[in-house]
Amino acid sequence: MTEKKFASQGDLQEKKTSFIKLSDNAYAYTAEGDPNSGVIIGDDSVMVIDTTATPAMAQSLIKHIREITDLPIKYVTLTHYHAVRVLGASAYFKEGAQQVIASRGTYEMIVERGEQDMHSEIDRFPRLFAGVETVPGLTWPTLVFEKEITLFMGQLEVKIMHVGMGHTKGDTIVWIPSQKVLFSGDLVEYDAAAYTGDAQLEEWPQTLETLRAMGADKLVPGRGPALLNPAEVNAGLDYTKDFVSTLLSSAKEAVAQNLDLKGAMKHTRSKMDHKFGHVFIYEHCLPFDVTRAVDEAKGIKHPRIWTAERDKEMWHALQQD
Repeated sequence: MTEKKFASQGDLQEKKTSFIKLSDNAYAYTAEGDPNSGVIIGDDSVMVIDTTATPAMAQSLIKHIREITDLPIKYVTLTHYHAVRVLGASAYFKEGAQQVIASRGTYEMIVERGEQDMHSEIDRFPRLFAGVETVPGLTWPTLVFEKEITLFMGQLEVKIMHVGMGHTKGDTIVWIPSQKVLFSGDLVEYDAAAYTGDAQLEEWPQTLETLRAMGADKLVPGRGPALLNPAEVNAGLDYTKDFVSTLLSSAKEAVAQNLDLKGAMKHTRSKMDHKFGHVFIYEHCLPFDVTRAVDEAKGIKHPRIWTAERDKEMWHALQQD
């Protein structure tokens, strides 16, 4: 058979970006299933939530911001450590950025595996890393918090919080309490696969319920359209919970049956393809997702580090008949 192109190397079609006003202060930057970013415009400054993958790619988002405000982009918040979310950070330093904010867990992941992850992701997503030569290196947080930090952007209160693990051990959300607008990062996806290669799958559903209890009116997921009312927010939470719960339960069943990784992949497809096979980035994510889910089902709590070499070895092994 013809082997599928590795990860997203065959995905070369540009996506249409949208810059959507969510409230008086909040905006969603989405791109048809590509990684989303968020923007908060306060009284005296701007915050960008997830930077895009390269400084070159960040210019499109900066252009949108500059069409509505001249305020300095003072804060950059990282929802987690993945390169596609963080390597564009240097673009905002020229726009006034003073702080790069991340959770303790995110900082620890950058220390442990940021270099390997950078090379791994660049190989997986050539289109998203356009202008990769503009990346000066790893993005390091300048302000690290344990559980929660509150900023006042003038009169606007903004909470940056780690409420639980899921997509990674350091997942960070950004919350505007007065407007009930939530930026979830990849803790929530909609109409897109959840990438779980570095996940804590056992904890993820409870973290989603913690988000649900916050009662957001609007939510910007990591991928997929902005969710613009409570019903859509709940649909996004339910969708993500179904994806990660089905994945882990399938892996546990495969491990209980002593299936090898290819057998686990086949078993997981029997449970997931009919529900999720049509969504964006599913075929890219599934080999990584199954590999991690099987590890977790076997008791490997801390995700193994993905390298460019490990990526391809796993991918090719799972594509063969």
